[in-house]
Amino acid sequence: MTRRLIITIIMIAAILVLAAGCQTAPAAGESQEPMSPSPEGTMSAAAEEPVSAQPSTQAAAYTDISVEDAKKLIDLTPDIVIIDVSPYYDDGHLPGAVSYYLGDGSLDEAIPMLDKTKTYLVYCHGDEPSIAGATKLVEAGFAMVYRLEGNYGAWVAAGYPVEK
Repeated sequence: MTRRLIITIIMIAAILVLAAGCQTAPAAGESQEPMSPSPEGTMSAAAEEPVSAQPSTQAAAYTDISVEDAKKLIDLTPDIVIIDVSPYYDDGHLPGAVSYYLGDGSLDEAIPMLDKTKTYLVYCHGDEPSIAGATKLVEAGFAMVYRLEGNYGAWVAAGYPVEK
């Protein structure tokens, strides 16, 4: 009986650890404004404000975007780099995504080789890894970094295509 209880407690703890990233709120200072197309066809935080190439005096940060706005961003940005930081890439991923699993250091190894002038969309199956991945890119000097709100699950729930 005691052995069964210990095993149950261990399994519950393992499930909680695995699910912990799914319920994390965005860190302070991260944008919550949805992205929408600007008149020039680029994405901006407000439809009437086009994306500016001017340097910002604010601290660098990534932008959270909804699945709908992420789909628009992907459609409007042919050279976007979509990064899956999860260990579940082979089970299904956004079309055109590359796998840089956060947990094994793949993203850290890839960062020096990535083009800082490109636009990046980071996602996972939980918030914590995608937040960490987007933050790593921003801290490395990448200016156009977006994080998919709701991650892979929201993409699938919206009915958008996936690749395996």
